[in-house]
Amino acid sequence: MAPRLKNRSHGKSHPIFYGWWLTGIAAIVMVVGTVPVFQGMPVWFVVLEKNFGWSRAQLSLAFSLTRVEGTIMGPISGYLIDKLGPRRMVTIGLLLIGIGFILFSRIHTLWQFYFSFIIMTSGMGLGTWLPMMTVLNNWFIQHRSTAMAIAMEGFAFGGIVIIPILAWSLDENNVGTNGWRYTALAIGVTVIALTLPLSKLIRNRPEEYGLLPKGLESSITSVSSDIQNVIYQEGDYTWKQAIRTRAFWLISMGHASTAATVVTLMVHLGTMLTDRGFSLQTIGWGVATQTAMTALFNLIGGYVGDKIPIRVALFVFSIIQTIGLVILLFAYTTPMIYIFALVYGIGWGGRAPLTTAIRGVYFGRKAFASITGFSMIPMNILHLIAPLFAGIMFDITQSYTIPFSAIAVVSFIGSILFLTLGNPNRQSSNS
Repeated sequence: MAPRLKNRSHGKSHPIFYGWWLTGIAAIVMVVGTVPVFQGMPVWFVVLEKNFGWSRAQLSLAFSLTRVEGTIMGPISGYLIDKLGPRRMVTIGLLLIGIGFILFSRIHTLWQFYFSFIIMTSGMGLGTWLPMMTVLNNWFIQHRSTAMAIAMEGFAFGGIVIIPILAWSLDENNVGTNGWRYTALAIGVTVIALTLPLSKLIRNRPEEYGLLPKGLESSITSVSSDIQNVIYQEGDYTWKQAIRTRAFWLISMGHASTAATVVTLMVHLGTMLTDRGFSLQTIGWGVATQTAMTALFNLIGGYVGDKIPIRVALFVFSIIQTIGLVILLFAYTTPMIYIFALVYGIGWGGRAPLTTAIRGVYFGRKAFASITGFSMIPMNILHLIAPLFAGIMFDITQSYTIPFSAIAVVSFIGSILFLTLGNPNRQSSNS
């Protein structure tokens, strides 16, 4: 049970700052709400292709449709998180994910798959990563990158445990032809059952409980509403101010370009490795290995991002991630699969918490969710194009070499964009 909050500064009230409890809660939300959908895509898509005979382009379109939805919903969800609070949005999002999985367990046609998949990913967008990162951005000024990295361990460690189990439960040799349907139904029911207990543990902002964010002076024993407003808004950007800055666009395009590799692999990695003769279990263990490295380097990346300029750290880890993608192009043996998993996991793991934390570093806490939501517009456009491009090019050439090479070049360019960021500038109070 989480500790009871008191109306005091965190420095003299609790042995453990409640923000650290929230990192653990965020990690659980990541496990429940993102791992079965996002990291599960490689194995889900293999099963769907085998059972229904849908093409790679048709399967890729499902993900691309969610990016259209995400482009529209990104700013809306960010606005709702800032206005209604992350806690409410987590409740709504997890319920949608659960309902989506239940519907997914009953699909028989392509449009039914698209519909259920959009519901699941809409729930992810509304109730997992963005609201929980907003919570942590509100609770941490110091150790922001580390806190977000710890939360993302849920995504990483959940993948290590869940993906091999998911691969086993989707293999018809183990559970029969309809085993994937029972698995989807069980996931949906579990997510719905956990929604209320998880949401009750979430605390939107420390000021609402008389506490201060980690990193602010803690000599104040009680925080009045006037002081809260000063603390919460001093030097922070609104979304309208942020989108007029060079930093906003460099961060948005850098994030979009480097994350395009992730979403493309989530859609195509399973089918790509199946074509090369690897079993579903080998694919599952490959994903688990990559996820293990991601878990380790989430923490390392968060620590590094708190110690050196975050733009430099992002550049280094993004370049490593790009190298991992290049290795995959030549991975036709089991050892090469594991080399890819190790290198790519280092890059993705180190980069992931920093691409989120950097918005808090450059723009503050006041409108973090709205700013991140608007920055998802260019990101989702590229995420729409990249997996669909890879699927179409495969159907034309029967190879992933051209699309994956192009995406590696885009990832390299995104890495350079991070390096060109200047130092953070606080917003002038009279702006």
